[in-house]
Amino acid sequence: MQGYTIRVAEAINNADGNLVGVQLGRLCLKHDIPVVKIAGYLGVTRQTVYAWFVGKSEPKPYYFKAVQKMIREIKEASN
Repeated sequence: MQGYTIRVAEAINNADGNLVGVQLGRLCLKHDIPVVKIAGYLGVTRQTVYAWFVGKSEPKPYYFKAVQKMIREIKEASN
């Protein structure tokens, strides 16, 4: 499986870290979790996930809670 490009990684790292989508993006980047896996799990497109990761958009309320849960689970799994 292919990892993140330098351009995408820079966009994630330069985005507003207060946004939940960016927080998820940084964790996925750090732990090399593919966008396709996140998109499949949440039932959204890869394009949507990339937009969250770089702060272009925020998850709608339903997805917001699911993203927060994913963040918690990734952090717990990495401890």
